[in-house]
Amino acid sequence: MARLTDANVALARQIVARYPRSRSALVPLLHLAQEQDGWLTEDAMQHIAELLGITPAEVLGTASFYEMFKREEVGRYLVNICTDIACHLNGADDLLDHAQQTLGVKAGRTTDDGIITLEDVQCIAACTEAPCLQVNYRYRYKVTSDGLDQLVADLRGGRLAGEIPPHGTLASVRQQIPADRWAGTGPAAQAEVDERFPS
Repeated sequence: MARLTDANVALARQIVARYPRSRSALVPLLHLAQEQDGWLTEDAMQHIAELLGITPAEVLGTASFYEMFKREEVGRYLVNICTDIACHLNGADDLLDHAQQTLGVKAGRTTDDGIITLEDVQCIAACTEAPCLQVNYRYRYKVTSDGLDQLVADLRGGRLAGEIPPHGTLASVRQQIPADRWAGTGPAAQAEVDERFPS
C-alpha cells in the first residue's frame, strides 16, 4: 500500500493552494492518488486525510460515492461496456458476453495477465453511438465483436499506449492555473496552506 510520493505531495500542496478551503481539494487529490497507483490504496486515502485535515471516513465517503474511483486494484486498462437501454437494444449484451469469453473473465474481474479489467456499466452518455464502451474512460463507438477483438489485441500488444494511458491517468497535460487565478488567494488561504504544508 502506498502513500503519496514526495513529488505528489508537492503537487498536492499546489492543488490545495488553489482552493479557499483545503477540503475542497479532496476529489483532485483522489485523482492524483489513483493516477499514482492505478487505484486508491488505503494508505493513500489516509495520507490525503492527513494532508487535508479531515477524517479518513470523509475521504472514504467521497471515494466510495464516485464510480471512477477504484478501491481495489484494476488492470492497466479498465474496459467499461455499457449495457443500458440504447446499448442493450443495439447488441451490448452480446458484446459483453463476447468480451467475457474473449478475455476469459466475468464482468468485474481482471485477466490473469493483469492487463484488462472488464466492467458492465450503465449509461456512459454516448447513446447515439451504441453499443459503446470506454477504455480508461476513453470512448469507443459502435463496437462490434470483431472491433472488440481488435481492441483487445491492440491493448495487449501495446499499440494503443500513446492513445490510452494506464488506468488512473486523467490527462496527458496537467492543468496549470496561475496563482492570481486560484479561488483560495489571499492571506487567510495562504496561511492555511502554509500551516498544512510547512516548508
